[in-house]
Amino acid sequence: MTDARELFRRYLAQQADLRQPPLVLDEPLRSAPVQARPPDDARPPTPPRAERTESPRPERAKPPRARKSADAPRRGRASKKSEPPPIPGPGIVVPAPASDLFAADPLADATLDGLATQINGCTKCRLHTSRTHAVPGEGPPDARLVVVGEGPGANEDAQGRPFVGRAGALLDDILAAIDCPRETVYIANVVKCRPPDNRKPQGDEIEACMPYLHRQLALIRPKVILAMGATAAEALLQTRASLSALRNRVHDYRGTPLIVTYHPAALLRNPNWKRPTWDDVRIARQLLDR
Repeated sequence: MTDARELFRRYLAQQADLRQPPLVLDEPLRSAPVQARPPDDARPPTPPRAERTESPRPERAKPPRARKSADAPRRGRASKKSEPPPIPGPGIVVPAPASDLFAADPLADATLDGLATQINGCTKCRLHTSRTHAVPGEGPPDARLVVVGEGPGANEDAQGRPFVGRAGALLDDILAAIDCPRETVYIANVVKCRPPDNRKPQGDEIEACMPYLHRQLALIRPKVILAMGATAAEALLQTRASLSALRNRVHDYRGTPLIVTYHPAALLRNPNWKRPTWDDVRIARQLLDR
């Protein structure tokens, strides 16, 4: 059947059977060719839509989490349980003087207490004019480890003691970490009076003060010396090499092993140096255990 009118009539009859609202045309029906639509009974039945059943997704096996080793260092903090670095090779050798330089010197027979008295009254360089207190050093006379720094700061000048304040608290933590509590360590500086504005000591100031430090080390006779900072390393090893060049070596100061590392005040300014410092002090600890 190709008659458009008949097709349209049947369409309206179907709409009425389905109770659809009547179709209203705004314009009269034009006799345009309409494609023939097969009757309902000629069209194949629409298959019922199959209900969709979702199959459960297989659970993905999670990879086992790696357990942290007890020896693994924490991020940003050196692990105390990790293996210490190997003892490095030899460095600079500073031999003992050929003759007794103290034979005609008032320090020749001085004890540690006597040295402290002389330091407190010393006027050999310009630093004495601005000091509040001289800082001779402190610790047991038979200390196996001697720590040497640059010079007193404001807190040290006020109290007359070496390594106090924030830098001193950090040094205490470092020493405790290698089982060398502060009370078992002798602590001293290259210069015994505070340089103005915490500047680096000048050459003549170091030269005037070094005999006190040499005599202290000769009296204590430590097993290991820990030079903290470039000034201490340069003064004891008589060199102008950089601190980075002096690290990772076992130097020899008049027969005593000497390790160079960063000053605690420098670690407060740059925490990235804490890890190499931790390696350095553990090397010193190994040398103490020999």
